[in-house]
Amino acid sequence: MQRGSLARGEDEDRRASTVPYSHPEQPPPIPVFIFPPRLDFYADDQVSHKQVLTLYNPFTHVLRFKVLCTAPLRYTVVEAEGLVKPNSCIDIVTRHRDIRARNYGTTDKFRVDVWEEGASRGRGGRKDIAATLHATKPQAAERPPHVSLPWHPPSHVYSMQHGFPRTLSPWLFGLYILAGLVSMVILILPLHGDTRSLLHENLQVSVVQKLVAAYVLGLLTMVFLQG
Repeated sequence: MQRGSLARGEDEDRRASTVPYSHPEQPPPIPVFIFPPRLDFYADDQVSHKQVLTLYNPFTHVLRFKVLCTAPLRYTVVEAEGLVKPNSCIDIVTRHRDIRARNYGTTDKFRVDVWEEGASRGRGGRKDIAATLHATKPQAAERPPHVSLPWHPPSHVYSMQHGFPRTLSPWLFGLYILAGLVSMVILILPLHGDTRSLLHENLQVSVVQKLVAAYVLGLLTMVFLQG
């Protein structure tokens, strides 16, 4: 009788030991919105020795960030760590300070760690940015003299090389202004699921919409600055 009870107990323990252990679900990492996705330095172009990384925070809470590098002695990073306010961005200036021939073609990496202010750093997100030193800056391909272009774009088409055309139509200028205002409104609106917001859920936007709005606003800024 005792032997049978002992055998049944061993079988129950064996079955219990085969039940998989369910780990508690971990929250997804925070997406890192940073531009540009890579850095290119050119030895013969002194202006390119300084590059700027723009870190965006489309969330409703403060983010803390820290920039690491695989070759810290080759670079100087201004404000390698700090805070990004909600619905805003910050510029991180990087400078290559070891422009020598032996480093041509060398690719290093910057790692940007981002986490919510007051939370554990291990629950945040991260993104790697490749940084490469080139010997010379590639020149724009010159147009062969025998090639002729009989067709010319209309005067209202914007050219990234020549800036604004001489005659910018009022409706196109108004379209740029309207797109900029809409983008700024989207950046100001709260995210979906924000319990602290007093606005209706139809007036809440997603992270993707905020990212697109920031991208459009950056393009419009380039248009006006180059004009």
